[in-house]
Amino acid sequence: MTTFKLTKGNSYKEFIAANADVDQWLKMQPGFRFRHIAQKPDGTIIDALIWNSEANGTNAMHRLMTELADSPVHDTIDQGTVSWNIYPVYHQLPDVE
Repeated sequence: MTTFKLTKGNSYKEFIAANADVDQWLKMQPGFRFRHIAQKPDGTIIDALIWNSEANGTNAMHRLMTELADSPVHDTIDQGTVSWNIYPVYHQLPDVE
């Protein structure tokens, strides 16, 4: 679970568009399940990544910043507001079809 503010002048739509390479990278990572991006009323972005294991998420978190150092997404994020956290999931409901 990552939260942050966008740099001045960037909208959540621009942030999502700048994530194209990140989304492709995530799809190739071991244990990646899905990603949800939301925005709080105060403008804070919530980027929730779900992994098969805490180890998969931790590993990817440490590699993302170096392997995607040139991603345009970094210019849309106010880096001083970033909070990265990994939480184990203890309960989930299956997808409804």
